[in-house]
Amino acid sequence: MKSYQKLKTTQAACRLEEEGAAPVPTGHGKLAPWLVGTGLLLCSVLLSTITVWVLRQVSGGWLGPTPPPKCLLVPESHRFDCYPEWRQVVTQELCESRGCCFIPSPLLEDGRQGVPWCFYPPDFPSYSLESLNRTALGMAGLLVRREKAYYPRDIEKLRLEVEFETDTRLHIKITDEANPRYEVPLDVPRVKKRAENPIYSVNFSWDPFGVLLQRKATGTVLLNTTVAPLIFADQFLQISTSLPSKFLYGLGEHCGSLLHSLDWNTLTLWARDAAPEGSFNLYGAHPFYLLMEEGGDAHGVFLLNSNAMEVALQPTPGLTWRTIGGVLDFYIFLGPSPSMVIQQYQQVIGFPAMPPLWGLGFHLCRWGYRSSNDTWQTVRAMRNYQIPQDVQWNDIDYMDGYRDFTLDSQKFASLPSLVEDLHKHGQRYVIILDPGISSTSPNGSYWPFDEGLRRGLFLNTSQGQPLIGKVWPGFTAFADFSNPDTHQWWLENLQHFHAHVPFDGLWIDMNEPSNFVDGSEHGCPPGELDNPPYTPGKWGDEI
Repeated sequence: MKSYQKLKTTQAACRLEEEGAAPVPTGHGKLAPWLVGTGLLLCSVLLSTITVWVLRQVSGGWLGPTPPPKCLLVPESHRFDCYPEWRQVVTQELCESRGCCFIPSPLLEDGRQGVPWCFYPPDFPSYSLESLNRTALGMAGLLVRREKAYYPRDIEKLRLEVEFETDTRLHIKITDEANPRYEVPLDVPRVKKRAENPIYSVNFSWDPFGVLLQRKATGTVLLNTTVAPLIFADQFLQISTSLPSKFLYGLGEHCGSLLHSLDWNTLTLWARDAAPEGSFNLYGAHPFYLLMEEGGDAHGVFLLNSNAMEVALQPTPGLTWRTIGGVLDFYIFLGPSPSMVIQQYQQVIGFPAMPPLWGLGFHLCRWGYRSSNDTWQTVRAMRNYQIPQDVQWNDIDYMDGYRDFTLDSQKFASLPSLVEDLHKHGQRYVIILDPGISSTSPNGSYWPFDEGLRRGLFLNTSQGQPLIGKVWPGFTAFADFSNPDTHQWWLENLQHFHAHVPFDGLWIDMNEPSNFVDGSEHGCPPGELDNPPYTPGKWGDEI
């Protein structure tokens, strides 16, 4: 159901009227201002649509049969994509097989797809809110889908949890009502009582289900998820919302401007080791955005989900989250200043460790130091020319065959002496370290792999054998850092190497994790996890 159409509500919507948690008003009594405005907007849209329809009929502008009237009601900027698959030529037959509207539109000037050709009609089936009850921290509800969605294994019943955690933080979570699903094991803060004076109010649409979040002081609608249907299948989760302005930041990591364009712009979030080019996904994934409202207030939204995802921005202004697993676990931060939004965000995800003072100094690093003598020559040149330098780094050049926790005894034999000299001059030394452990050394010759294998500390295939990929040293196994025992083994490796080369810091690289082959040395195995029904937008053929 679109935001510019009247929301369907019932008498049951009045059950939970309370401060900070008011349901959407029913149609009885005095009409709410937003409903009056919605009606006026609908009339305006209808009039303009009829005008466009007449002009296109006269000019012969439609390609194929005239779209149904319900499709013509949806303005171009409000068309939420019903067929977002990348590299897929969307035909009218494919689109209508999903029950959606098909109206071709011109490409953007740069050749990108702009207005979706296939979009949701106003009456597309979604979930309905069957029940809503008070809890100690907020509310809990049951969502039910009456009709199957077009992605496989859609989930019929969902649990809605709404928690008023602080006066400036709201927590909304949507999960499978019957079966547990993967959730990010992040140690998020747990509150014991609901906020007493929240600066926000929450309303609900019952059928179709939707959440409307407003800032009390200004009445600004921060979220309105009724603009497009909620879809919750096993490997495709999608929820859309309107936005109160076009001033949106965040959703890293990408190469581009800080202020995102909402001109049909899709951003992929999935950690990938690649050079920063275009707008493709890079080394980190940060499913968080900060939005500046028209009046100068700011708010932020964080989706706690670690699956591959994409965020589609459009000039409604609106936004669509799509992810291929997990749950929809949102934290909304009300600020109201940008700095306060970031503080509230960090209270959930945790604060970074305080760096040592020398970490804020002048560092020198490069790939391509051919030897420890080559590195030493650079350090001496810096001193001779009186250029400040607090820290010297080395890339994987120092390793023996690019293997972690080893030293090239020929080219970098004098590295321990170099580090000692740095320390005498009050300087520090940092080495690079990768998570891939070489698996090709003769048995008994490389302790990191031999011991990791003995303790069972590597990521395994479904057959229980270490998954072998390929990184700088060649074929490698990957440490399973989700296993607490791996931490101790990794520490022991560091201690052994530090006794020989007393480094001061680590440059941890290739942690996306990076892999030079697809999946493993044998490729990606067949199966739904490696071949999901939907793949977020990406560079090349894999994410």
